[in-house]
Amino acid sequence: MGRFTTGVTVITTEVDGEVHGMTANAFMSVSLEPKLVQISVANKAKMLNLISESGTYTVNILSGDQQDISMQFAGQNKEDKEVEFETFEGLPIIKNSIVSLACKIYDTHEAGDHTLFIGEVLNLKIQDGDPLVYFEGKYKEFK
Repeated sequence: MGRFTTGVTVITTEVDGEVHGMTANAFMSVSLEPKLVQISVANKAKMLNLISESGTYTVNILSGDQQDISMQFAGQNKEDKEVEFETFEGLPIIKNSIVSLACKIYDTHEAGDHTLFIGEVLNLKIQDGDPLVYFEGKYKEFK
């Protein structure tokens, strides 16, 4: 699957006033009517219970200059850096992402060692920029 080029997202949710996030490239559009998107979360990931508890999540599609944010939420940075969040539709989004989608859980499905969260898109925020992409285990420039 590493030969499939993907965009890079950070999934965020908030529980008890604390924002949590994880880097993910397992994201896709499901339906236009209603507007549904899907994320895949490992059953052993902390985010599984957090998303289930909150009932909501955001998908932040990262820009080409946000690789450090992707690495932080993937646990690849040696030290935590401050990430700037904004609130959108009452949910935490990552500032300067090229797209942020506010979602509430529409449905869930267990599939092997992952859980698929289908989210109903409440609203989306878009801004200009080139996306961060991932191919063969490496970040790449969008050309």
